[in-house]
Amino acid sequence: MLNKYIIVTGGAGFIGSHACKALQQAGFVPVTFDNLVTGWQDAVKFGPFERGDLLCRADIDRVFEKYTPVAVMHFAAFSQVGESMQKPGLYWQNNVMGSLNLIQAAVDHGCMDFVFSSTCATYGDQDNVVLDEHSEQHPINAYGASKQAVENILSDFGAAYGLNSVIFRYFNVAGADPDGMVGEFHQPETHLIPLILNAIDGKRDALTIFGTDYDTPDGTCIRDYVHVCDLVDAHVLGLKWLQSGHGSRVFNLGTGDGFSVRQVIDQAKHVTNRPVPVTHGARRPGDCTKLVSGSLRAKTELGWSADRSNLKQMITDAWRWHQNGGYIK
Repeated sequence: MLNKYIIVTGGAGFIGSHACKALQQAGFVPVTFDNLVTGWQDAVKFGPFERGDLLCRADIDRVFEKYTPVAVMHFAAFSQVGESMQKPGLYWQNNVMGSLNLIQAAVDHGCMDFVFSSTCATYGDQDNVVLDEHSEQHPINAYGASKQAVENILSDFGAAYGLNSVIFRYFNVAGADPDGMVGEFHQPETHLIPLILNAIDGKRDALTIFGTDYDTPDGTCIRDYVHVCDLVDAHVLGLKWLQSGHGSRVFNLGTGDGFSVRQVIDQAKHVTNRPVPVTHGARRPGDCTKLVSGSLRAKTELGWSADRSNLKQMITDAWRWHQNGGYIK
């Protein structure tokens, strides 16, 4: 039986590494393509590793020629909202130009199934609305705008060349591999749950809550959290959707339930049985008040379910990984 190679860009990162494990378990061979700017060599455990940069077409062509992949799963991107507001050119160059190089290479090499990691940030700030795939896209930061641009590129390449794509717009990703093989580890850390856990065990002085005057019950932002293992399961289902001959499709991934920053803090206190030192800061530019998903399409068409995506489970799995020390012991 021939190996079914899947190029996984950003496969050394948080979500990409979990996707590689899920792909291996599903019978594929994930080929991690990563420049290790934000990823970790130690996260590459489930298939070959190829170091390269999406801004270098020769790097991309080399990997396509070596493996003849049946599909691409594209996670690699800069993803910090605040940074994207301060350095928009960086995000347009890296996220858009890098993706365009990859998409063009896929078509040139006859690899016509493409799974793309997009974001709910393409919807912008639409408060008190459960966002579904038909919601209008009005990104309010360069990160969301760059992801929407890649979605448009995929649509254009589908019309022109027949490239089939599944686009996942997802919400806040949390948790870690329950087996402890991979997990969430960034330097610098920007995600809420690991920041809370760092504050709990003294790796930072305190957690800063950015904005306490939002129009929410407790004044802090509300987000829809999805467990990383549930998220990557959806990506494998999306790949199989394409491999089965279905056409291009957009899916939201979330639970439909939102939790405020303070609710996440309270649950972390409960799971760890430790206090969370907190300070308060001003709102960050580009942050929305409330982002909550409607994911009926993923459930009904892909058969996806978010079984681990409750706040207690996500924090429990993240805490187990956190206590293990991440990739730097």
